Amino acid sequence: MQIPLKWRFIIIGLCVVLSVLMLLPTIFSNSTIKKYLPFEKIRLGLDLQGGMHLVLGVDTDKAIRNNIERVSADFMDSLKQEGLPVRIEGDIKENYFTIEIIGAEAEEKLRRLLEKTFNELEEVSINRNGNILSAQLRLKDSEMNRIRSLSIEQAVEIIRNRIDQFGVTEPTIQKHGEDMIIVQFPGIKDPQRAIELIGKTAQLEFKLVDEERSVEAALKGEKPEDAEILYMKTVDRATGRTFKTPILLKKRTLLTGEFLKKAQVSMDSTTNEPYVAIEFNERGAKIFDKITSENVGRRLAIILDNTVYSAPVIKERISGGRASITGNFDLREAQDLAIVLRAGALPAPVKILEKRTVGPSLGIDSIKKGILSIIVGGALVFIFMAVYYKASGIIADMALILNLLFIMATLAAFNATLTLPGIAGIVLTMGMAVDANVLIFERTREELRSGKTPKAALDAGYSKAFITILDSNLTTVFAAIILFQFGTGPVKGFGVTLTIGIIVSMFTAIFVTRTIFDYLYIVKKVKRISI
Repeated sequence: MQIPLKWRFIIIGLCVVLSVLMLLPTIFSNSTIKKYLPFEKIRLGLDLQGGMHLVLGVDTDKAIRNNIERVSADFMDSLKQEGLPVRIEGDIKENYFTIEIIGAEAEEKLRRLLEKTFNELEEVSINRNGNILSAQLRLKDSEMNRIRSLSIEQAVEIIRNRIDQFGVTEPTIQKHGEDMIIVQFPGIKDPQRAIELIGKTAQLEFKLVDEERSVEAALKGEKPEDAEILYMKTVDRATGRTFKTPILLKKRTLLTGEFLKKAQVSMDSTTNEPYVAIEFNERGAKIFDKITSENVGRRLAIILDNTVYSAPVIKERISGGRASITGNFDLREAQDLAIVLRAGALPAPVKILEKRTVGPSLGIDSIKKGILSIIVGGALVFIFMAVYYKASGIIADMALILNLLFIMATLAAFNATLTLPGIAGIVLTMGMAVDANVLIFERTREELRSGKTPKAALDAGYSKAFITILDSNLTTVFAAIILFQFGTGPVKGFGVTLTIGIIVSMFTAIFVTRTIFDYLYIVKKVKRISI
């Protein structure tokens, strides 16, 4: 059933008005317009706006190592709660660890824990020597795959949170391959600071300072098994020199940043220097309360990414879960530290595998050439259609103008990014849009030669060409969707505009032009139109 002519014009009119409203924020940068319209301006890609392109590699092996260290500690605590003396035999290697348990019921309790609580672990071997049970345990392959996948997903989200708080507009952050992340910063003004912000693992830890033993002796090789040496960094503001002081710490981590609730920059009223005030969630506050109540008079080191920022003396029990991180920061360093703490710690270290910078002058040049290609390509299509198909060609040209309007409005509506390949997709779509009308017009000419009236020939031209147009456009849409789904960077940009363009061209080339023809024949009673 055909839609009444009046309603077809209403549909086209609404589409035009809505498209213009969607494009107003792009045309005018006035904040008042943005306030009243729920649409964003069309985003420009890295190749048009300039900026930086990074390919980051995520050390997923480190994520697995961190997990096995945590799981092994929890497993040993569980065995101790069962009343079994236990210790780690040797270092934790890759994804497995070996423990020694003393007790006749050791094997039974170990297997029960593996089955009920630690089902991510599996036994490699179990040997008994008298009353001592030696068990080698490892993470299951399925668990390692889960950790790898999860660490990439977490890294993407954490990097996105950091960049959003940093203030970079319209960044692109996406997973690439099995262990890589692509990050694009269009129009970034301080790329080095952004790189530093992304690269920080931001692993916040609280450990007790080992004050019973000498750090000098530990540096000479007499380091206890339950201790480690880290360095406290201090900066001389007068000379700009950085000093690193060794400090001996207990290995055991008492509290981590996973319990962090807030992190914000404050100013010390005495020294007028910035520091980062942190607040833990309910569980973290209870742990911090317990730590401070049991260790009054001892020094508690605050560590970020294996660097000691401060090691104050616990003067009294601290309830409420509030603490502060000091360290001779300037304001920018304190702000960046607060950002990475709020966003959370990366599950594994990241390293920059590739870095490319696109200058804004190249972007401006690309925009000019892209617009020129649209104008020249559009003009050639306009002229050809008007000369070859006369009045019918002008009607197709009118639909082509609406086609370009609707494509740009759809990009704005879906907050898509316009790239240089995307402009190529628009130019290609303009040719494909009139291609549908060419099929219709040629079919109509054949019907006219067979002796049909102009109106009957036009009806037959649209109905008989429709299936051919639909088939050819569907196959192209499927290819474009695959480019959009699996492509990255330029390929994805091309796929976006091509997909949108083909769908819109079906509407303008068939629905819009048919409506105009019907208006001329039915309302204006036109006897014939040159084709």
